[in-house]
Amino acid sequence: MNPNGAIIVQSNLEIMVEVDNPNYTTARDAIAPFTELVKSPEHLHTYKISHLSLWNAAATGLRAPEVLERLESQSRYPIPPTVVTEIEDYMARYGLLRLKKEDDRLLMESDDKLMFLEICKLKDVEPFIIEHIDDTHVVVDPERRGHLKMVLTNAGFPVEDLAGYTVGDPLPIQLRETTVSGKPFKLRDYQKDAAQVFYASGSEKGGSGVIVLPCGSGKTVIGLATMALVQTKTLILTPNISSSRQWIREICDKTNLTLDQVKEYSGEVKEIGPVTVATYQILTQRKRAKKGDENKEGKEPEMTEEEVKKELANFPLFSQEKWGLMIYDEVHLLPAPVFRLSTEMQATRRLGLTATLVREDHKETEVFSLIGPKKFDIPWRILEAQGWIATADCNEIRIPMDPELKMKYALAPVRDKITLASTNPEKTDIVERLLKYFSKPDDRVLIIGQYIDQLEALSEDLQIPLITGKTPNKEREKLYGAFRSGAQKNLMVSKVGNFAIDLPDANVLIQISGTFGSRQEEAQRLGRVLRPKSDGGAAHFYSIVTQDSKEQEFAMNRQLFLTEQGYAYKIIKRGDWDILMRTPEELAARA
Repeated sequence: MNPNGAIIVQSNLEIMVEVDNPNYTTARDAIAPFTELVKSPEHLHTYKISHLSLWNAAATGLRAPEVLERLESQSRYPIPPTVVTEIEDYMARYGLLRLKKEDDRLLMESDDKLMFLEICKLKDVEPFIIEHIDDTHVVVDPERRGHLKMVLTNAGFPVEDLAGYTVGDPLPIQLRETTVSGKPFKLRDYQKDAAQVFYASGSEKGGSGVIVLPCGSGKTVIGLATMALVQTKTLILTPNISSSRQWIREICDKTNLTLDQVKEYSGEVKEIGPVTVATYQILTQRKRAKKGDENKEGKEPEMTEEEVKKELANFPLFSQEKWGLMIYDEVHLLPAPVFRLSTEMQATRRLGLTATLVREDHKETEVFSLIGPKKFDIPWRILEAQGWIATADCNEIRIPMDPELKMKYALAPVRDKITLASTNPEKTDIVERLLKYFSKPDDRVLIIGQYIDQLEALSEDLQIPLITGKTPNKEREKLYGAFRSGAQKNLMVSKVGNFAIDLPDANVLIQISGTFGSRQEEAQRLGRVLRPKSDGGAAHFYSIVTQDSKEQEFAMNRQLFLTEQGYAYKIIKRGDWDILMRTPEELAARA
């Protein structure tokens, strides 16, 4: 107990953190590895300890005594006994059950006889058991390894998978010391550590899990480092064609592999090579429905898992190739059908890469069970302090509604209120103000939004090119290239810009609208400007929201992720708009 502590631990597993306390930063950093931020009003933030957050912490090597020591050293009051019991109980459950291979059989084992008996008698677990060997060992169905892991996690008993992996087709891969473009190349210490933690010297203790690092920190490079450790045929899954092609460029630039060995499998190109980079979309593509396949309501009939797999046109890419490694880029975006496919791929090494484990569909449990637990992460502000990502200031600019819009808003149905607030015409003036003072030759401004009509109108008003989902890939690459080179200083993108765009010199991002309260989107968008700048300059993030509206409510939720990472939002209201006419240096000095 610490009389000056910044936290109060409550019996419902919530932790209140006092923002104005001198020990706030220390306390926040101490509890971050095993908690989730729930609310972040100005003075008192609320974190929650969940079973999944404890299991992810346990998977990174954190143990219950250390978790309790951190809480006790930062808490103003004694830790409630129920919280101590919960932490000790649930962290002890990780590793209580183990999957192992023995003589081509898949065994589930435990050292706790009574607990093991209880688990084996669960009605959802019994169907997976083929044979009881003794009080601590059973033979389970190897074909349903992923399903069993999901069932056990949902039952509150996560299983540690030590059954090992199939050996994929060999592929010699070496990292270059000098890139093809002529730049020196060397793994950063944390990139090397992340790859090694995942690989675990090739033992069954490694080989599946998620690396959590900010955008701009080189998660792709960690993927390359892992490929160089595993030395095997690799399938890489990405959110879109732009990110697929970025992976291909990086592989050919930083490894000894050539374009003959690295192939794209997408809606435009369907080639398979020793390294194949595919989009999630192409893997979820269904065969054309036959007439009569829909029911009277126009919906597809419910299908079994086997029927779903048969309907996926490109499922053979998973099943017919001997992959030794699968990399899931932006794993927090993994679509449900790919989760289904991943249940079949438990004998293949699986690496997930993401900036945040938060999923808007709350399928974090599926990521944990089927891709693997969190293996490695570093707080964004630590990498910022070390110079690996740009220093960032985050600002929320709140604008009023004019009387006409306010009346429309008041009378609108709930579903329309967010659209009206998000497309507030007053936002155009703020964008123009920001563009005026971010107009130095080395400034690169990215404007991003959710609503196509809003973006198209703004693009026409400001004469700034716009990239949407309908923009042909060839045109996208041309515009991204012009932005990177400086030929195009300002660029506007729809939500296609959330993911895996490599625009290292973008130093300003203006968000004019977003997807409701999406925390993952906020993380992705800030990440667009966090890559280190060639001049060592800072990054600036502006979110424009309509004051006293649903959009403002959603913005508070969106900011949760950045608050977790140590970023503070500055709120700029109408009376302070004059500062938008100042230079970036003056603004930084004010901050």
